[in-house]
Amino acid sequence: MEEKKEIMSLLQTKQLLEHELQSLVYGSVEIREKDSSKYIYVHYREDGVPLTKYVGEYSEELYNFVLSNSIKAKELKKQIREINKNLKELNYIDEELPENIAQNIDFAKRQLVDNIYKQAILEGVATTYADTKSIIEGGKVNNMTSEDILKIINLKHAWEFILNKNVILSNTNFVLLCEINKMVEEGFYYSAGKIRNVPVTIGGTKWKPDFPIESVIKEELEEIFNKKLDDVDIAIELLLYVMKKQIFIDGNKRTAVIYSNHYLISKGKGIIAIPEEATEEYKNLLIKYYEGKDEVEIKKFIKEKCYVKI
Repeated sequence: MEEKKEIMSLLQTKQLLEHELQSLVYGSVEIREKDSSKYIYVHYREDGVPLTKYVGEYSEELYNFVLSNSIKAKELKKQIREINKNLKELNYIDEELPENIAQNIDFAKRQLVDNIYKQAILEGVATTYADTKSIIEGGKVNNMTSEDILKIINLKHAWEFILNKNVILSNTNFVLLCEINKMVEEGFYYSAGKIRNVPVTIGGTKWKPDFPIESVIKEELEEIFNKKLDDVDIAIELLLYVMKKQIFIDGNKRTAVIYSNHYLISKGKGIIAIPEEATEEYKNLLIKYYEGKDEVEIKKFIKEKCYVKI
């Protein structure tokens, strides 16, 4: 059991390092000149394939930034190699994904822009589907705040993280929950991914959540997993639990959606996404749920209007 936990921990760490590596612009630098201007390109390999990427117009700052990234990339690759070595020593064999889970991952990837757009709307981000798509694809948008853009970028990173093969095969546990929030809130709070130690208030209600306690959260999550419910109902329980518990200082709804979807996709059972046109109805039901007035109605709502089966 301890060996399995160590393997899962190594796999999750490996995915985080690979995610950080992919976010870097690095490689062998080439400076090209055209019309009296200089431009920076980098040469690198991906899965053994030589590639070239345009970085930007030359500046000493940008040039040094790429060099710094290249040094950092070497260190990350070294850490990944060390993890692979440790996995080999633990006799870890790279598992093949069951067909239903592989299909679910592909489905979630195809729905990525739509899912992120719906989450952004639920969060009150002033965006359109077209702008969301542009941000996810690395394009520029107008008339959006830098904070709203960062929220969408963070959602993209968090979704890409859970859709990784090694991560989807790992347990939907407390460590994963914290990691998702850390990604969702990256650049906003120093305490992202950590249990909050300050009180929070919820708009639209006088109800206030208690201070979260790690040991209690782990016990309550385990209770949810052990309930005699089907996988879809357990995912819904996880979604509502994380939202109501307000474990983190911010980003709890975004974290809850991605966390519950990790569980659902790992079972090959589809995805949960709150439709744009149902956002206000969902928020109203959520307030009632927070106040303990109704649990049945919101669970029925999610299953009938937010759950997508593949």
